[in-house]
Amino acid sequence: MKYVHLDSVESGQYLGRTIFASNGSILLSEGVQLTVFMINTLNRIGVTMIYIQDPNLEDVEIPEILSEETKRIVMQQMGQTFAAIQSGKEFNSRSMSISINTLLDEVMKNRDVLIQLTDIRTKDNEMYVHATNVCMMAVLIGINMGFSETQLKELAVGALLHDVGKAELLFDDESLDLKRHHTWRGFELLKSKREFSLLVAHVAFQHHEAMDGSGLPRGLLSEDIHVYAKITAVANMYDNLLFDISLGRRMMPYEACEHMMALAETKLDRDILIQFLKIVSIYPTGSSVRLSSRETGVVVGQHRGLPSRPIVRIVKQDTMDRELDIKEIDLAKHTTLFIEQVL
Repeated sequence: MKYVHLDSVESGQYLGRTIFASNGSILLSEGVQLTVFMINTLNRIGVTMIYIQDPNLEDVEIPEILSEETKRIVMQQMGQTFAAIQSGKEFNSRSMSISINTLLDEVMKNRDVLIQLTDIRTKDNEMYVHATNVCMMAVLIGINMGFSETQLKELAVGALLHDVGKAELLFDDESLDLKRHHTWRGFELLKSKREFSLLVAHVAFQHHEAMDGSGLPRGLLSEDIHVYAKITAVANMYDNLLFDISLGRRMMPYEACEHMMALAETKLDRDILIQFLKIVSIYPTGSSVRLSSRETGVVVGQHRGLPSRPIVRIVKQDTMDRELDIKEIDLAKHTTLFIEQVL
């Protein structure tokens, strides 16, 4: 599979990964042959990047921490939760807890897989994809930090529901009244949920605080911010830098990591950032890159602990006999070669 911008997709190509709606239903299934109408529809609903099948990459597997079924279950549960809150009803904490247990089991099983945030987003599902990604990253960081099973469950619930205050669309988050900020609203919604630890509510409350006291809504200093909220803040910022267009230009993973490292000890916790950098794929499998040798290729493999030195497949066609010349360059071994650009 190849991860490409929608603008470069042509009619007749085959979709490499299923696209889900916000309620967990399937919009387009993996393997469907794309038509002009489908491509235009994807553009209209806000899709920018998709996976397409590539005959030169059929053997390349993109490891996933969460299965498509688990993502569907979690997104469906998030949709039901937000719908209940918007209608003034109580959301089902037990169902949410069951969904999170499923997510935790899969993350624990696939803990050695590097994070690649390449799920296909639409305007309809982006909030739920964001919540799922933040939860997944937070749990992996918690595992690296040696958290207990109970702590991981608390962290997972808090991270998944960190933006639950946005479900109440009664006020604008940019209001000068900070008690109307979504962090306050999330805290108020979660603190009365006896099924959840009070720490879950504090994740929603504190995930926009900063180490130097410049955050929202209360301007807390580092020592007053709970570690769950610090972890969620790192995961939340990374996903937003990659996908939230309201922040400006969307960053590539390597750019986002560099940006976040520059914020260590002012906005983000340095020790948590170190653990985060161990779980993320800077150059996701399937992405096209240009090397310092001027050759272009596709990332086909990763090295845990060496996220900036992936394996790149170069495919060239001989103009004389039209045969394909395929080679793979392991940047962990070719130390004088570097990735110059993500295409």
